[in-house]
Amino acid sequence: KMSVAVAGFQSSELFVKMFDGLGSMPKDELKTQIKKVKGVFQFDIKNADGKVQSWTLDMKETGAVTVGTAKKADITISVTDQDFMDLSAGKLNGQKAFMSGKLKVKGKMMLATKLDTVLKAAQ
Repeated sequence: KMSVAVAGFQSSELFVKMFDGLGSMPKDELKTQIKKVKGVFQFDIKNADGKVQSWTLDMKETGAVTVGTAKKADITISVTDQDFMDLSAGKLNGQKAFMSGKLKVKGKMMLATKLDTVLKAAQ
């Protein structure tokens, strides 16, 4: 079984959850989620040691999570490991994080608003 876990990153477990969540979702439901989102997300996560690791979430075609950069990302989200953990736990507000510069977004901004949908669906 393919793993999307990467040592040294707390966020790694979130991507594993997402991977498992999307992977175990009934095909119809997954198609519905993909239709809702229609985008390829690339996450550039920086850990405490300053290393950056990328994960890709394809919610345009495959509904899959992979390790590494996207061939063609619609949106790239750059955030620290801890802030991403806080975002997904609901401890950090996405808009506030964006306004304060904790969260950097390149590409189709509107897709950022669908991130909540994605994170919730994967849990």
